[in-house]
Amino acid sequence: MDDRNTMSNAHQVESFGVPWEESYGYVQAVKRGDTIYLSGQVAHNGTELVAPAPVNDAGLVTDFANTGEQLRQCYANAAELLQRFGASLDDVVEEVIYAVDVDAADAAAGPVRKEAYGRPDPQVASTMIGTPRLAFRELLVEVKFIARV
Repeated sequence: MDDRNTMSNAHQVESFGVPWEESYGYVQAVKRGDTIYLSGQVAHNGTELVAPAPVNDAGLVTDFANTGEQLRQCYANAAELLQRFGASLDDVVEEVIYAVDVDAADAAAGPVRKEAYGRPDPQVASTMIGTPRLAFRELLVEVKFIARV
């Protein structure tokens, strides 16, 4: 592990190394004591967006059908980050889903969340919030997590 990502046993940070971390100025995850805070996870694999939504000339999303696929990638990215701390989605105690279209996100969230957490009744406090847009216009959802280990 690289020295800039580990400050001490009580404080550890992790990043993906994507350009927007540096341009915006943040890390993907911070561990303080027994709590891991994950920044909002979006649907990307490296620098490529996963299942980007189509947008019109005005930059508005024209189809929300990729919401489930994007949500699935958010959980995959969170799982990868948590693993770096020796944790998993089983350790998540709270999540907040930010959705450009709440109806589409609500329809996708149940099945995707149950699959991600590996149980029919995920043991996590969950909130969904509608938002007019996210960091990239092609994004439909973003999920923020807090885990305890």
